[in-house]
Amino acid sequence: MQVTTVGLDLAKNIFQVHGITADGTVAFNRALRRAQLLEFFEKLEPCLIGMEACGSGHHWARQFQKLGHEARLMPAMYVKAYVKRGKSDAIDAEAICEAVTRPTMRFVAIKSEEQQGVLFLHRARDMVVRQRTQLSNMLRGLLGEFGIVIAQGVGSAVKFARAVLDGERPNIPEVAVDVLANLSNQMVALHLRILWYDKRLQLEARQDPRVMLLRTIPGVGPITASAIVATAGDGHQFRNGREFAAWLGLTPLNRSSGGKEKLGRISKMGDRYVRRLLVAGMTARLRQMKINPERVDPWAIALLERKSPRLATVAMANKTARIVWAVLTRNEYYRPRVA
Repeated sequence: MQVTTVGLDLAKNIFQVHGITADGTVAFNRALRRAQLLEFFEKLEPCLIGMEACGSGHHWARQFQKLGHEARLMPAMYVKAYVKRGKSDAIDAEAICEAVTRPTMRFVAIKSEEQQGVLFLHRARDMVVRQRTQLSNMLRGLLGEFGIVIAQGVGSAVKFARAVLDGERPNIPEVAVDVLANLSNQMVALHLRILWYDKRLQLEARQDPRVMLLRTIPGVGPITASAIVATAGDGHQFRNGREFAAWLGLTPLNRSSGGKEKLGRISKMGDRYVRRLLVAGMTARLRQMKINPERVDPWAIALLERKSPRLATVAMANKTARIVWAVLTRNEYYRPRVA
């Protein structure tokens, strides 16, 4: 009795496997410890293994592919519809086994170790940036209680912290001065750490030709291009540019019914980090429009005339995402359309 499909419910230590044969007969539904998992699949004939996309999903998918199996990852929200009743590891594994065989199921592309290594760098940098922002807001709030105002922008907060370390102490109580010196030292250290992450990302970006292709798109810098390549790969898992934009959560929600088309706000269902980078890049483009309007395409200028700046940046990010997909799949530089 050869097993053709296996549903694997991933966990930290106890994994649940549910296997069926070609005619749908249940061959096994059992729990395995982490040390037993690879040994169990080594004894199986090559089969289809379905898993939910999670933190360790890409690692296990690569391991199963080395053993000759076909591994597929699925979004957890798409698997939930196949859970019959209740909630247990056995029920979840059965639902995964059922979902992976559906012809209309959407699968997640398996990331390589190199992609996850670059994402490791992005996640660390994003955490340090958030810590710097948190510390900057705390400095502004504490000093505001003494009537001291720091100018807007992170650069102003870093400049103020460096001035404190150089000996310029404000007229506040001594205990507050000691705390301010400690926070200023931490602020400068975080800023220098972010600069190190930026240089390392730029170094990694130069080594990938796909990143260099994406950097030819207006508003897409080395950090955004590196994050897109590390997250989406070559983009061939998407059928068109709109599907890629929908995967990033940049397309409007469709709540149409009864022949009446009704579109709402953007779904925000995709990768939050990449979506934020794209919107930030388009915001920078809007600033350039005010300084050098001749360098911006007429479509963006006309959009800004009838929409608010934030709506315009999101619409531009949606269009840029489609351009990104075209550049990745065609493997060619961006060429602006000339009227």
